Amino acid sequence: MGISPYLKEIGRGAQGARALSRGQAADLLGQVLDGQCTDLEIGAFCVAMRIKGEVPDEMAGFLDATEARLARLPASDAPVVVLPSYNGARKLPVLTPLLALLLARQGLPVLVHGTPTEDSRVPSAAVLASLGIGPRLPTERIARGSVHFVPTGALYAGLQRLLDVRRAIGLRNSAHALVKLMNPVAGPALVVSSYTHPEYAESMAATLRLTGTPALLLRGTEGEPVADARRTPRMQLLLGGDMREVQPAQPGALATLPALPPTTDAVATADYIRAVLQGAVAPPEPIVRQVDHIVQACRAIPAAGASSLPPTVAA
Repeated sequence: MGISPYLKEIGRGAQGARALSRGQAADLLGQVLDGQCTDLEIGAFCVAMRIKGEVPDEMAGFLDATEARLARLPASDAPVVVLPSYNGARKLPVLTPLLALLLARQGLPVLVHGTPTEDSRVPSAAVLASLGIGPRLPTERIARGSVHFVPTGALYAGLQRLLDVRRAIGLRNSAHALVKLMNPVAGPALVVSSYTHPEYAESMAATLRLTGTPALLLRGTEGEPVADARRTPRMQLLLGGDMREVQPAQPGALATLPALPPTTDAVATADYIRAVLQGAVAPPEPIVRQVDHIVQACRAIPAAGASSLPPTVAA
């Protein structure tokens, strides 16, 4: 059939566009990912969805199509913590690698997946490389206490191609949202999903409910899935379709600021992370709290399934 009938539905502008069903969205994105569309059609899809905006059913369908095509990592003997890292550092050092290594220190298997999407930012991959952690294959099982970085292109080349459209048209597209929600693991996992603007929190939570993805949802640091080192953000846990606030946002003015690297440089950030891991520098409290919530959530996933949630943290 091609995607032109779908483009007619989603491409009628912000007021006239119609939402697709979950099945239609899966078919549409499947054709895009499989390379069955022209560059002109892909560009039209990206711009139309950017103007219209994705609804949860559409995003769930996009995830269905994507996850059916991914090279899924083997299950580990503990829930894998999935850290999607696509934004990188703009003004603040990217501390997703610090979060990953602190979680591994707690005995959890950790997957960081991502690709640079803006040339002006410092990606997690560069910091991980400075720490001696290079890319791994998605066929490798992640052991407890280990961090694997898997590039997006290794998970599925079609997804990488769609992300790269941003370099041609200068706009993010639906792929930049779905990579923060997808689970590339063929087994128990907790996706740490982040949003940049508060209005996205509700739609992302609704999508995670539809797909049944266990997740910790928070407003990340410049789009990264790590808590802002300067102020603890609100964190919500989704398990089995239920959502609970496990960490309220830190109120009031800050008394002190953590000692962070003065630059976003990958080597300087790696040196700072080493200092934290060696105990020479205290880890930022917001990230410590995030680690605690993730550890508790991962304990609940295999033990009690969807119905058991860690207790809510008091304000």
